Amino acid sequence: MNPDRILAVDVGAGTQDILLWEDGQPMENNVKLVLPSWTAVLARQVKRATQEGQPVFLTGNLMGGGPLVGAMKRHLQAGYAVYATPRAALTVRDNLDQVRERGYTIVEEPPDAPDLLTLRARDVDLDALAGALAPFGVAVPGTVAVAVQDHGECLEGSNRAFRFGLWREFVEGGGKLLDLVYREPPACYTRMLAVQQDVPGAILMDTGPAALWGILEDERAAAHRGRGFILVNLGNQHTLGVLLQGDRILGLFEHHTVLMTPTEGRSNKLHGLVEKLRAGTLTNAEVFDDHGHGAFIGPDYVPGEGFDFVAVTGPQRHLAAGLGYYPAAPYGDMMLTGSFGLVAATRALEFPRP
Repeated sequence: MNPDRILAVDVGAGTQDILLWEDGQPMENNVKLVLPSWTAVLARQVKRATQEGQPVFLTGNLMGGGPLVGAMKRHLQAGYAVYATPRAALTVRDNLDQVRERGYTIVEEPPDAPDLLTLRARDVDLDALAGALAPFGVAVPGTVAVAVQDHGECLEGSNRAFRFGLWREFVEGGGKLLDLVYREPPACYTRMLAVQQDVPGAILMDTGPAALWGILEDERAAAHRGRGFILVNLGNQHTLGVLLQGDRILGLFEHHTVLMTPTEGRSNKLHGLVEKLRAGTLTNAEVFDDHGHGAFIGPDYVPGEGFDFVAVTGPQRHLAAGLGYYPAAPYGDMMLTGSFGLVAATRALEFPRP
């Protein structure tokens, strides 16, 4: 199949960045939207419910928590009830007993409560998007690619450690970029699988890899691909830095963006992480003990051979100001980096290089 139209939806904590790519169309003329993510939309509704003293009922599917879970936590702390179906409750934690311990009430049916605010959880709503585009004569295509951050299902222990364990397995298994693009996500990626329930047939990626694919759509950054370079995505919640050469990731670290120190020349935390990654000396314990996810550098990486160029993208890229990194902006639009990456990855999945 050769998709001539692809809908790419990059779902973040604050926004969902949408690109409707059409073959033969100049990229600047494709339909682009930056909308609030559903977790941000629902969080605002919970905040109003807290102000008005309304109980909340969460139904629908497993989705990304982020702002929504934070708003529901504050709602509970204010003394108001939050009910959730078992499926929707997985938005809070993978273990329903842990959800109950946090004060939520798990129910199969809507509770009989006055002034109940009912919210439907989902990461992607194609019906809403189709309705918004219809007045402009734009139809949603059959090929849809979606990026969400998926920690993987972790029923016990640290989900930070669990997620990074998956990253390490990926690098040890060859680190091929195309292996991060899924027609059928592994069973542990429950958030991706939930998206496929809402959008049957969707191609799935994690948001970090989607941004990496997007950086490679920037010609100046991609020119360093053969020699090897460092790619950094400074997202609203997570920072991902990788050693990339050709089609392989040779090493990486993943941390929480909120813990990146404000820019102070070359003494800031981000610069230190990047320099140790380049030198091959960054350890998993160093990142994990700093409340990040971890770090791993594969045995195939040889320090000192290339990797002197650093490209940075993401909504928090200002944290890299003054460090001399190249601000990647494929097609002149940094905000759509992940969406451009989704399109490139989907096309590569259809026509893999030999």
